[in-house]
Amino acid sequence: MDVPTQTAATRRALHAAVLTRLRDMIVEGELAPGARLNERVLCEKLAVSRTPLREAMKMLAAEGLLVLLPNRGAVVPELSADDIRHTFELMAALEAANGELACQRITPEELDEIRALHYEMLACYARRDLPGYYKRNAAIHNLINLAARNPALTQTYRTINARIQALRFRSNFNREKWEAAVEEHEAMIDALAKRDGARMRQILTQHLRHKCDAVLAELAPPVQQSTAAKP
Repeated sequence: MDVPTQTAATRRALHAAVLTRLRDMIVEGELAPGARLNERVLCEKLAVSRTPLREAMKMLAAEGLLVLLPNRGAVVPELSADDIRHTFELMAALEAANGELACQRITPEELDEIRALHYEMLACYARRDLPGYYKRNAAIHNLINLAARNPALTQTYRTINARIQALRFRSNFNREKWEAAVEEHEAMIDALAKRDGARMRQILTQHLRHKCDAVLAELAPPVQQSTAAKP
């Protein structure tokens, strides 16, 4: 009786590992927006068969990180500038609601957990470890959402946030903007500790606006300097 249980557990662990790795590849830009996934190449890269890969692809499609095309495989979605603006506008409102409610409802234990993640995030920032930084950053925002204790808000937040994870990751490519984001996180921790909901709402609204600006600047084509002689 133990063997089937172990086999099932091993299979679940494999699926979870493939899901995590594939999600990281999308969020961190290894699979860029617009890229079509090559199953054969990914199976070789991840050392898995097509079954766990396809299961992971289905789950990521449900999260909004992939689009499954009939008879054509999976593609990483590509958002237009307007799509990005509109999604970040909505995300700013959701983050602001998370923060304001969390200030009312967060427990001391939850605040300690967020602080601990914040210090780990700062250590990643000091090492210029962007993947490590982003994972802890995302965990902090998720914990703030959970501390708001509003299941409807959580469901909507997770759905919309999944669409822009890769963009939020890219928003830190510019060193100055990354430094500004760290400072905003310091302010968030202070507002949470003081249970200052109005300030927390303001900080998070600004934080997401800055994220959007950073993403649009990163995606904008470089300005070409004209070398033609002036008349």
